Formats: sequence, structure tokens, C-alpha cells
Amino acid sequence: MAQEQPDYLSYLLRLWRVSEEKAAWRASLESSRTGKRIGFTDLESLFAYLKAHTVGESTAIEDWRKEQNENGQQWHL
Repeated sequence: MAQEQPDYLSYLLRLWRVSEEKAAWRASLESSRTGKRIGFTDLESLFAYLKAHTVGESTAIEDWRKEQNENGQQWHL
């Protein structure tokens, strides 16, 4: 059963560099609706999360969660 996707999403995006040598970036999103924050160890994970939550398919979100858990890339604040 497909989950209905909202027509509007609003987040506070935070980005910070953790290493000048590697130019590694971290990110977090905070939902303006719920206040929930989620963190990302790289920008690719952030982009994958946003894509999964805007394509309108609940399977994309579950696939993203599964991939992040397997890779250990997702972290919560």
C-alpha cells in the first residue's frame, strides 16, 4: 500500500565540515512540522533521503532506510 506523500516539506538544513583535508561534510535536517532531527554522515545520504521522501513511493523510503542501516551511514541527533 502506497503511503501518501505531502505536497510540502520544510526542514532546517545544517551543514558542517569535519575535516579540512578530506573536505568531509556532515548534515542534519530538522523538520519544521515535528521538530525531529536526522543526521547524515555524507551529502550523498542526505540527497538519497530527500529523494526517497519526494518520489511519492513508500518503498523508496524503506529502501533508503534499509541501505543506511546496512551501511551504518545514518545517525540521529
